[in-house]
Amino acid sequence: MKPRSSKAPSRKVLIIEDEGDLCLLLNLILDGNNLEIDHVPSLAKAEEYLLQQVPSIVLLDNRLPDGFGIDYIGTIKKKLPETKVIMISGIDAAARDVAMENGADDFIEKPFTKATLFDSVIRFIN
Repeated sequence: MKPRSSKAPSRKVLIIEDEGDLCLLLNLILDGNNLEIDHVPSLAKAEEYLLQQVPSIVLLDNRLPDGFGIDYIGTIKKKLPETKVIMISGIDAAARDVAMENGADDFIEKPFTKATLFDSVIRFIN
């Protein structure tokens, strides 16, 4: 029997979220699934990151210190059309429609379950 040469290549996930506790939670949920997880706390930092890196998936919060994630979806999609954007928001359900119209690939409403988040991410990396 031949030993495995290496693990499957990882997929990069960028979390754009300013709440440290939620970032930690998202990391814990996704950890151990051969994902490379990075996070930034603002849209300005996301802009810097996206000049250097190409994530497979962006988990995007709506309320950030320097703007609304819902308005940033189009920017991500214009620069990186293959990147999947999953909007995470605790505001009213109408935000789902606007996020999807702006190009989001999925929308997760806060509070969410571990299974909901995991299923959404896994759907886009497989």
